[in-house]
Amino acid sequence: MAAIKKKKISPRQKMINLMYVVLMAMLALNVSSDVLKGFTLVADKLDLSTQNAIQTNEVIYRNFEEQMQKNPTKVKQWYDKAQYVRQMSDSLYNLAEELKEAIVKKSDGKEGDVHNIKNQEDLEAATSVMLAPRTGRGKELYDAVNSFRDRITKMVTNKAQRKIIESNLNTEVPQKEKLQGKNWQEYMFESMPTAAAVTLLTKLQSDVRSAEGEVLHTLVSNIDVKDIRVNEVNAYVVPNTMTVVQGGRFSAQIFMAAVDTTNRPTIYVGGKEIKSDHGIYETICNQTGDFTLTGWIETLNGSGEKVKRDFSQKYTVIPPSATVSADIMNVLYAGYDNPMSVSVPGIPSSRLRVSMTGGNFTQKGDGKYIARPTNVGGEAVITVAAETEGRVQEMGKFTFRVRKLPDPTAYIPIDDDHVMGGKIAKQNLMAMTNLGAAIDDGLLNIPFSVRGFEMVFYDNMGNAVPEIAQSSEFTLRQKNMIRQLNRGKRFYITKIRAVGPDGIERTLNGAMEVIVN
Repeated sequence: MAAIKKKKISPRQKMINLMYVVLMAMLALNVSSDVLKGFTLVADKLDLSTQNAIQTNEVIYRNFEEQMQKNPTKVKQWYDKAQYVRQMSDSLYNLAEELKEAIVKKSDGKEGDVHNIKNQEDLEAATSVMLAPRTGRGKELYDAVNSFRDRITKMVTNKAQRKIIESNLNTEVPQKEKLQGKNWQEYMFESMPTAAAVTLLTKLQSDVRSAEGEVLHTLVSNIDVKDIRVNEVNAYVVPNTMTVVQGGRFSAQIFMAAVDTTNRPTIYVGGKEIKSDHGIYETICNQTGDFTLTGWIETLNGSGEKVKRDFSQKYTVIPPSATVSADIMNVLYAGYDNPMSVSVPGIPSSRLRVSMTGGNFTQKGDGKYIARPTNVGGEAVITVAAETEGRVQEMGKFTFRVRKLPDPTAYIPIDDDHVMGGKIAKQNLMAMTNLGAAIDDGLLNIPFSVRGFEMVFYDNMGNAVPEIAQSSEFTLRQKNMIRQLNRGKRFYITKIRAVGPDGIERTLNGAMEVIVN
């Protein structure tokens, strides 16, 4: 491979280079020692300010570490963000430190010390390190400042502070310099004395730590400053229910609550603010059933920001109730819709589960049921259970004897009356159409169907003359025999066959005596 020959420099180019060296020397002479000393003084002050910021930030980082160990659930999201801020702040800070050292070593040699710059007036070092073709690091610093500024300001909530950070880390080029075709790195470091370049980078480091601290204070406020301050701590027990059935489970949440007696929260129930110094809400319960109390609480945190928390509490309203037990009356009638009432104090009827053996048990309304047993002479057991605490708990078993419906009483319907014999006007006897039967004793009111009966008349010789009806209606022959009776005469209605709602046919005992009036 042929060796690459170096191109000879023309006399004209040599002259240009010589003029550039002379110009640089003249610029160096124009930078007085007092100005360079001023740069050094400013850099020292910036270093001191930066170290103070670093110490303050480290205190916050240690606070995050301690809080993370005590309550990782609450702190972790803010701790992770703080570590992210530390990483990106250290990255830009360390890049600026690396560039300071490179510029000073370019100016003073390999042993150059940032804190003791010998060739402070050197105009070539910063230009070479930051702007040299291919190796210049000015564009790297420019991109790093822009990236840091954009990310860090998104984490600052205070608008005024955000503007300060954006101003300190601004990379826009003044219009005058922009017209000359300069970019930010050329504007900042071209022909810049070493002392001035180091001071500019030190200023950048100070701005980085300041922005870092501002974000850290914002983050830590989420676990500290923004907490609601309190001055009174009490223990509270909140049971899941105020009524516990024997055999059930008592469940309660026990916790410690704190309040600020100087800053009572505002409470809203159903969208309306309630006026109460101690958060007491009361309402008259005029309806029974399950209800839910909903609303929200508002208060101010330590930063003066409004904090809102919703709440919801279920409760049950039951009617006044009393239980009366009469052992001698625990009877159900077979084949009949026996009305029943079932209730459990403290539990609404919608949560009851009621069943019966030996028949059907049907709910007809709020706490109202129909029991229809089938087996006469047996027992019907009603089991009452209730849904409590998310499970079904048995509340009791109730045993009833099952009996046949008692026999009804026969009657003659006249107008709206049920006449059960005795003196009856003849005109009413001639107008009657059928015989009725029913249980109507004040406790039960059960109609029966008459299937047939016998009427017994007596002739002049005292002989019994029976006339049979095969339904509830009086036959024509029975009516004719009544028509022939004189006043004071009597007849008897007997062998009455009747069927009740249980479907059992029975023949009634005794006879109904009727006297013609």
